[in-house]
Amino acid sequence: MPTLVSSKKRLRQESVRQRRNATVKSALRTAIKRLRENSDAKAAPGLLGQAYSKLDKAVKRGVMHRRTAARIKSRLTKQAN
Repeated sequence: MPTLVSSKKRLRQESVRQRRNATVKSALRTAIKRLRENSDAKAAPGLLGQAYSKLDKAVKRGVMHRRTAARIKSRLTKQAN
């Protein structure tokens, strides 16, 4: 355990951010999984939009790099088409 006040604060901040990032990542993975498992062509555009939204939010919150998100978007679009 840390002994310095600043180290204790850093530990608290890291745990809060870790939990927040985990929820964002989980929602993102769920959206991508729904899109990949979808067999209905009519539902694909809506699910693709949801996945895009989750990816953009993950980038905005610093959970994922923007180029990683762009690569995933490209692959999802290719698969949806």
